[in-house]
Amino acid sequence: MSEELSVRFDGHVGTLQVHRPPNNHFNLDLLRELADEAEKAAASPQCRALVLTSEGKNFCAGVDFSGAGVGNTPQRTLRALYAEGRRLFDLPVPMIAAVQGAAVGGGLGLACAADFRVAAPSSRFHANFGRLGLHQGFGTTLTLPRLIGEQKAADMLYTARRVTGTEAHTIGLADHLTDEDTADAVRRAALEHAHRITTSAPLAVRSIKATLRADLRAALPAAMEHEAAEQAALMDTDDHRVGVAASLERTDPTFTGS
Repeated sequence: MSEELSVRFDGHVGTLQVHRPPNNHFNLDLLRELADEAEKAAASPQCRALVLTSEGKNFCAGVDFSGAGVGNTPQRTLRALYAEGRRLFDLPVPMIAAVQGAAVGGGLGLACAADFRVAAPSSRFHANFGRLGLHQGFGTTLTLPRLIGEQKAADMLYTARRVTGTEAHTIGLADHLTDEDTADAVRRAALEHAHRITTSAPLAVRSIKATLRADLRAALPAAMEHEAAEQAALMDTDDHRVGVAASLERTDPTFTGS
């Protein structure tokens, strides 16, 4: 296991923690390792629930823009990313995402891959794809409407606005909201919820999850293939280049529709 990921158990709860602070951007290697370790943990007879957390200021600010850069990423790389991401949807035990700070773009998709999300009032859920000149990805085509309804999902995607933890809890994107507005409080609450799950019969929980998620898992391959194709096409636009540059420079993009 690399230094960018750790796994530990507390009773029947396994915690996977990403160590790429402060923003915990992921790349293909990290996502593959996360899926590998999550599957390995879930395969243990000891494991009845998982918590996904990260070190630093933000839960996950999306795909790593450094190196080759998302603007130069071919469709096959997007497909590879989403293939690894789909493995997280297939985990047999429930997973709770502890969302401190921001979950942005692919980071939002990662949070939505979990069965539950725990947030603080200051947490931020940001479907920023439109601000990057991109189609949504990481399965958010399916997960956002499933969690908050078609209209609220459309609002988040069309406007690319930030949704606070408080609003996320109100609309159903965050399942639990902490009273204490700290990352530690979010992680504690996620662990507490995971331990509540472990008091139920483990074989029954696995069976229930498989049934509840069967339609989502069946629809994901086609949805992610469509997302990858749309994203790859839009990556060749001026608007995407403007959006990425503005994101890196922390300025407002000016799109031209080209």
